[in-house]
Amino acid sequence: MDGHLEKTITTLKERFALQDGTTKYPACLVATPEQIVDVARTLRDELGFNLLSDITAVDYYPEQAPRFHVVYNFYSLEHNVRVCLRVPLDGSNPTVHTLEGLYHSANWQERELWDMFGIHIEAHSDLRRILMPYDWVGHPLRKDYPLGYEEPQFTFNFDEIERRKHKARYEEA
Repeated sequence: MDGHLEKTITTLKERFALQDGTTKYPACLVATPEQIVDVARTLRDELGFNLLSDITAVDYYPEQAPRFHVVYNFYSLEHNVRVCLRVPLDGSNPTVHTLEGLYHSANWQERELWDMFGIHIEAHSDLRRILMPYDWVGHPLRKDYPLGYEEPQFTFNFDEIERRKHKARYEEA
């Protein structure tokens, strides 16, 4: 393990009592929702992780509780090392505080997190849909979101699918 990464992991474990995550690369730690802002501030100000490269989530419904894990990936340009933070969230009211005050790149990524997974971002400056239309109902990357289905059309089922398709009727002028 890189010396700076080892120092980072040790510092975060001692200061915040973080647990080891599931992956070895990038090194992964598990934080609580209440800790995420302080941990991110420590990563940026003291440990040189100046880039929040991405934020995403995992939905473990119905296999596991807590239902969601928000995944933050931080990168240190100076030391060329990465660290991952996972924040478990309950499925009934998934909420985490914004990091856009620390990392400007968090703004759109957190909007995507809300739009796709329905995870509320507290104190976000502009929490609105970013990928789906504004009037969309639901959050498409949740495992309990209903799947749309359209049967692929092949030569053997062409006629049957054509009969079932909704055809718009256009009136000639």
